[in-house]
Amino acid sequence: MSTTNVTFLYPVLYSYYRSSCAWRVRIALAYKGVEYEYRPVHLLKKEQVSDDYMKLNPMGQVPALVIGSRTLTQSMSILEYLEEAYPQKPLLPKDLFLRAKVREVCEVIASGIQPLQNLSVLQKVGDEKKMEWAQFYINKGFIALEQLLAGCAGKFSVGDEVTLADCCLVPQVYNAFRFRVDKTPFPTIMRVNDALKDLEPFKAADPSNQLDCPEEML
Repeated sequence: MSTTNVTFLYPVLYSYYRSSCAWRVRIALAYKGVEYEYRPVHLLKKEQVSDDYMKLNPMGQVPALVIGSRTLTQSMSILEYLEEAYPQKPLLPKDLFLRAKVREVCEVIASGIQPLQNLSVLQKVGDEKKMEWAQFYINKGFIALEQLLAGCAGKFSVGDEVTLADCCLVPQVYNAFRFRVDKTPFPTIMRVNDALKDLEPFKAADPSNQLDCPEEML
């Protein structure tokens, strides 16, 4: 248990119920048992580009994590912070190679797949093309991710312990369902997702359990 003062501050998470990036952070917070305040930012109402929120996150995106008077943005940076500030129930392996492998899986998803279905990208693509666009890029990314996981997955994405890679995987698989991607060619991805989705921290972080989830999504 860390003895730094920052560990004992009460974090505030600015989130949107189905944002992949905010969802990753919610999983880590739940897994580590960190209490936090949830403040919804409605992306479709463009609350993320309000003057007040842009002061927290100049990119106009979620999440933002506020710890006292300090703010972190970008989900991967926040995940790394949580891993160090709350070392209980670690989400990175001790083995250096496996730690790098976890980060590799995270980067494939967080840099190579998810940004291509981000709301701002889909709005630019347009309603007529967004489904085709999302299907193409998720499928393309999953081909690479399936090969990667086939070489490192155990029960979960990297070995048999939950890691940051799993925090990234589950929200991305949700997007694959949302955009009706054929999951048949990706048995390893789906097997790992199935092993994770019923774990309590993953259920707690699920969009359906967030206070801003619309009733029609429940």
